[in-house]
Amino acid sequence: MLLKEYRICMPLTVEEYRIGQLYMISKHSCEQSGGGEGVEVVKNESDTHPEYGRGQLTEKRIYLNSKLPAWAKTFVPRFFYVTEKSWNFYPYTITEYSVSYLPKFSIRIETRFENNNGDNSNVFGDTPTQAENVSFLDILSDPIPEKHYKESEDLSRWQSSKTGRGPLENGWRDNHKPIMCSYKRVQCSFEVYGLQTRTEEFVHRIIRDILLVGHRQAVSWIDEWHGLSLEDVREYEQVMQEKTNSKVKSSQNTQSPTPPRPAFSRSMSVTDERSLMKMGAMPDLSVPNSPVRLNSTPE
Repeated sequence: MLLKEYRICMPLTVEEYRIGQLYMISKHSCEQSGGGEGVEVVKNESDTHPEYGRGQLTEKRIYLNSKLPAWAKTFVPRFFYVTEKSWNFYPYTITEYSVSYLPKFSIRIETRFENNNGDNSNVFGDTPTQAENVSFLDILSDPIPEKHYKESEDLSRWQSSKTGRGPLENGWRDNHKPIMCSYKRVQCSFEVYGLQTRTEEFVHRIIRDILLVGHRQAVSWIDEWHGLSLEDVREYEQVMQEKTNSKVKSSQNTQSPTPPRPAFSRSMSVTDERSLMKMGAMPDLSVPNSPVRLNSTPE
C-alpha cells in the first residue's frame, strides 16, 4: 500500500468551498461524460454516521472502457467501470474506489478542510503523515496535462467579478486572505506481485492531476456558484446528475454490438502478465503512453 498526503490551498473559505465543491463536481462530471463513458450517479442520499453525524452518501459508476489497453479488453466487461462511494460529512469526507473483478485493487481518500495555508501537520488527529510523503500542490504553478488546460481556468489570468479576487501571483499561499487548505490522505493498494509498486505510483500520478484540475476549476468557476445556498446547489446537482446519467446511458444504448469475448477459465496470473509485457501486448506502467484517467473528482 502506498500512502501519500496532498495539501491543496485555495483562495476561499471552508464555508465557501462547501458550495463550490458540489458545483464543481457536478459540472465537471457532466463535461467529462459522453460517448458511452463518464460518470453515472447511482445513489445520492442523506446518511447518518455514528461518529461523523449527518451527511451525504453518493455512489457513482465511472465508465472507462475505451481507456483500457487492447489486451485488457479481451477479458473485462464491455462496459467497464470503477465504483466510487463517497461519504460527505463536511468538512470531512471519505471517498473509496473499487473494481469488482480486481479485488486486490482499492483507493481510499480521506479529506479534511481547514481555514489555513496547509500548516497543520496532524490534521487527521491520529498518526501524522511522514514528511517525505506530504506534497503541496499549487493550483497556480504546478503543471497539468496539456489537454486539460483552459485559459479561462488559468489562475494567473483569473479575475472574479463577484469577489474581486485574482489573479494569483507567485507566493500567494503565504499572504492571501481568505485561504483554506484541502488535506487529502490517499491510500492506494494493488496487491499483485511484480506490479504493485509501479501501479500504485501510476495511480497516484493520475490522482495528482485530477486534484490539480478539479481545484483549479472550483476557484476559476467562482462567479458561477458564489452566492448560491446549499439548497440551490443541491438542486443544481440533481439537474446535472440527471443530464449526466442521460448522456452516459443514451450513448451506451446506441453503440453497435460487439462480438462475444472469449471465456477465461482462470484469472490472469503474475506469470501471464510478465509474458504479455515481453510480447508487447501489455504496456509497461512505469512509462505510460496514454494514462487512464478517472473522469471524476475526489471529494
